Amino acid sequence: MARVLNNLLLFLIRLALKIRVWGYWSLIYGYCALCTTAALLKLCWNIVLRPTTTFQWGIRETPPACLNDTSLGTHCYVRIKESGLRFHYVAAGERGKPLMLFLHGFPEFWFSWRYQLREFKSEFRVVAVDMRGYGESDLPLSTESYQLDHLVTDVKDIVEYLGYNRCCLVGHDWGGTIAWLFAIHYPEMVTKLIVLNCPHPSVFTDYALRHPSQLLKSSHFFFFQLPRFPELMLSINDFKALKALFTSRSTGIGRKGRWLTAEDLETYLYALSQPGALTGALNYYRNVFSSLPLSHKHVRSPVLLLWGERDAFLEQEMAEACRLYIRNHFRLNIISGASHWLQQDQPDIVNTLIWTFLKEGEGRKSYRN
Repeated sequence: MARVLNNLLLFLIRLALKIRVWGYWSLIYGYCALCTTAALLKLCWNIVLRPTTTFQWGIRETPPACLNDTSLGTHCYVRIKESGLRFHYVAAGERGKPLMLFLHGFPEFWFSWRYQLREFKSEFRVVAVDMRGYGESDLPLSTESYQLDHLVTDVKDIVEYLGYNRCCLVGHDWGGTIAWLFAIHYPEMVTKLIVLNCPHPSVFTDYALRHPSQLLKSSHFFFFQLPRFPELMLSINDFKALKALFTSRSTGIGRKGRWLTAEDLETYLYALSQPGALTGALNYYRNVFSSLPLSHKHVRSPVLLLWGERDAFLEQEMAEACRLYIRNHFRLNIISGASHWLQQDQPDIVNTLIWTFLKEGEGRKSYRN
């Protein structure tokens, strides 16, 4: 009798797990279909309003002059032997000083860290990377090349190539996700972790599934699962959607900080208008659902989490919840009036808070190899 009950219990557990998995993927594909329908309606409306310009967009041939500003650092390249990929990065500060590595988000590239490169090069060897599929770094063709474990391994390979065995790691948005994961899997290589507007991956998953408002704000995660169509929607009307992302009143940079200049905006259009650039950026999203939930979750490095109060994509409640997964000192700063693009929107405040965090605890000497 006990054996029968035990087998019945195991069956029910497996059935519940299958139902949960089925419900998870049904939610993803159902919401994806809903987002696709909305995008199709938007496309049709654009064609009605602008029949001659909707499908017009141009590749920017000449890089804006600010990308070659020598005050930001030196442009360098590294080819990783294991993956065969070539990565582009901009570096400043003396070699041999402690490494501060910056990971950008979507749809950015190394230039999003321009204010931090200038600020921290006095005390650190600062390096802002174009992650795989972005900027001048190599762009793998297969979607599978953008799985989270590959992205985390890229960071490890770059740190080691630069001659370091640890770093102060800074990440924003998607770069923040990869920074969280790197700190989880390689705690010995992260002296301090600084994340801007990106919750711990487990916090995001749990919160989004329980809060429809966040699920709605994350609708782009589902829409981007589609092949090719998202690239089209981001390109029509000469990349109007990308321009709005950075400059609109609801989502853009500068509502209470520094406005994005026309030249700054052109740097993003230059990078993202290149052949295949949008596909590389979107492929990060096309692997995310198969990588969750995480099997390892705890972060053992000291963590600074900076959060823009007016983030249009992520709800602030997730920030405090990150504390559950940190087994070390945790500092959270909510920046009033700041947008999702925190390090560009409020660079002076961001830099000051980072300096304060770096001086806490062991002090700066702890960063040296």
